[in-house]
Amino acid sequence: MKFVVFGASGRTGQAFVNQALEEGHFVTAFVRTPDKLTITNSNLHIIEGNVTDSFQVAHAITGHDAVVSCLGTDGLGPSTFLEEATSTIIKAMQEQGLHRILYTASAGIEGEIPGMTGWLAQNILKNPLRDHLKAVQLLKTSNLNWTVARPMGLTNGPVTAQYRKAVTGVPEDSKNISRADVAHFLLHAANAEIHLKQSVALSY
Repeated sequence: MKFVVFGASGRTGQAFVNQALEEGHFVTAFVRTPDKLTITNSNLHIIEGNVTDSFQVAHAITGHDAVVSCLGTDGLGPSTFLEEATSTIIKAMQEQGLHRILYTASAGIEGEIPGMTGWLAQNILKNPLRDHLKAVQLLKTSNLNWTVARPMGLTNGPVTAQYRKAVTGVPEDSKNISRADVAHFLLHAANAEIHLKQSVALSY
């Protein structure tokens, strides 16, 4: 497949790029700061750009099979970046007839984490969660074949391919998952054409 990855220089984004390249896929990495992406591969094409620029995004996605968003926000303050970026990506995909998108959000966007963990998430991460939620709502009201990953606390552990999933809420007694396994989920969902129009919580 040919993937275009937004947020490819982040830790989850780089994990996805690495795994996709290892499987022989072609990857276009759309990044704000190319120096942060240290991966080299003949199947990797790097584009420097602004994900809220409609012309740049439309150019980047041309000729690809699927879009992957591993975008995040800078800091914990109020932001509409993810909503704006996702809106730009959706419009570009619709204009070009591209339908498959996989989006990395966060557990907690729907207030679905129970107990003290959920209370802390809603208070500490309320702004990033709100921005992710608005982006996800745009996907849900689009005509695209979207998949949303809602990982619990992210770690830098290795790929295990052994994690739990929940379409409603989060897995019971869930705490964390590695960025590498989030990338594994995204890649597997794209390859197998599964979890279409589903928002899936991920945890060990």
